[in-house]
Amino acid sequence: MPEIVLTGVNIGDYGKGEFGNKRHEHTFQELVEALDEQEGISRLRISSIEPNLLSDETISFVAQSKRFVPHFHVPLQSGSDIILKKMKRRYLSPLYRNRVAHIKTAMPDACIGVDVIVGFPGETEEEFLKTYHFLHELPISYLHVFPYSERANTEAAAMEEVVPQAVRAKRSKMLRTLSVKKRRQFYESQLEKTWPVLFEEENKKGYIYGFSPNYVKLRAPWDPSLAGSIRDVRFTEIDEQGLMRGELV
Repeated sequence: MPEIVLTGVNIGDYGKGEFGNKRHEHTFQELVEALDEQEGISRLRISSIEPNLLSDETISFVAQSKRFVPHFHVPLQSGSDIILKKMKRRYLSPLYRNRVAHIKTAMPDACIGVDVIVGFPGETEEEFLKTYHFLHELPISYLHVFPYSERANTEAAAMEEVVPQAVRAKRSKMLRTLSVKKRRQFYESQLEKTWPVLFEEENKKGYIYGFSPNYVKLRAPWDPSLAGSIRDVRFTEIDEQGLMRGELV
């Protein structure tokens, strides 16, 4: 198996509530350690995991793992502690900053993706700018940006200080522009480095695509011999689409 992605809702809470118990019968850390010993898997990737559920122990383990790759997607939602409290998140911005710092200290080439929601009720321009500047300062790699969308029968839908749709759109655009810059900076940091790239199997309009362990997306002319394989590639340039190009080594 070339790669398996661990995914789910609150995956860091793995084992909580097992067998009807409220306490953890098993932990996410135990799952990670057990999976790392499984033969026949080239790569294991952790998908979205909230910062309060991503322990320093797990980060340190991934850094020396045989199979887990240096890529984390850690939802933030807002860089404003005021908004995080309104959202009833189980963390605040200092914890998030700490998690990012630990990842980059343990794995300098790690890719860190972030989920952000803009336009939550009560998000003033000042609170939004706290999010923007917080993300601008962090060594993250890309953003997934979502404008807040009302859902019936939720507490948020009944909140006052509704942010106009046009403002939500403007803030989304600002963060998506920041994401492009962050991804470019991250890709530039990977130039001239060599990584094992897992190539996809599909011919997409004459090109084949692949991903490094740290989630750098590579584009190359279609070559059926590469399909589904893992090959060492030295990253040489970033193309006009913002994707990596490279040479087989």
